[in-house]
Amino acid sequence: MTNTMQRRRLIFQLGFFALFLLAPALNLLRFDLTEAQLWVLGMRWSLDIDAFRAGQISANQVALSILLRGVLPALALVLGFLAVARRYGRLYCGWLCPHFTLVEALNTALHRACGKLSLWDSRPTARAGTTPQARWWPVFFALCAGFGFVWAITLLTYLLPPTTVWGNLGRGTLTPNQTRFLVVATAVFTAEFAFARHLFCRFGCAVGLFQSLAWMGNPKGMVVAFEREQARDCRSCATATYPEGCACDSGCPMRLHPRNIKRMMFSCVQCGQCLDACEESQSAQQREPLLAWAVGADAVRETLRQRKAEIAAEKAAETASTTTTRTPVEAH
Repeated sequence: MTNTMQRRRLIFQLGFFALFLLAPALNLLRFDLTEAQLWVLGMRWSLDIDAFRAGQISANQVALSILLRGVLPALALVLGFLAVARRYGRLYCGWLCPHFTLVEALNTALHRACGKLSLWDSRPTARAGTTPQARWWPVFFALCAGFGFVWAITLLTYLLPPTTVWGNLGRGTLTPNQTRFLVVATAVFTAEFAFARHLFCRFGCAVGLFQSLAWMGNPKGMVVAFEREQARDCRSCATATYPEGCACDSGCPMRLHPRNIKRMMFSCVQCGQCLDACEESQSAQQREPLLAWAVGADAVRETLRQRKAEIAAEKAAETASTTTTRTPVEAH
């Protein structure tokens, strides 16, 4: 499984990233502010409100049009999205989201510059074959600024005709409003990519938040199961990629600890990199991986096992605390 899943995931990420950039130009999805017109899959998407104003259709007809073309498609899309999230967690984030694709790309550039995956990491993350070099700092910040501009102009094409935006940019004839939007949006996205990309994914993204809430509410939702009975094997957990141990922790792009209980994995994006790192480590020692996907009844059993382990740990901590606080008289 090692690397195969990540190659497949990369194909999905790059494909969706290209779709995100090209969707406005192909009229796959955009809202034209100049015409107050929504485009979907190359077609004008209308609720027939203009026809109602012109007296061409009745109030009942426009109400039915709003229901069939507006409310029901939107509701079906949201419910379908949440149904997938309830079962598989933040699958969209880890496998499709253009922002998370950039998070991983920028992580790699920053790691080459300072050995960290985030400027806020307390210590470097060792990876074989990578020695931090200062010459990567300009590359990292150039990528942040470049992607910040690409993000800004792409979002603008979702609101204005792409030919107009790109034409004005090429001729240097952007309107004042277009210029202000691009300057402000580029600055904001550049700062976010450089300093807060992980924080945004974990705490600021509404799409990710609702996926996590749907997933947390389903005990059968897919989780990373950990063979706690063999936890001693983690002592020698090191790979060619992560020579200092804790391979699954080091491999997580969201800076999580995959062996934690489910409620501590709220922002897990189901990328599977922790599983790959575990498999690589344990296979090198001719042992079975300690991490695996669990879904359905297996996920319920894993959750119950996690709760029992947590309760046992709490009782042990309480016992130890009581023992250390007993007075000499009580001890006698």
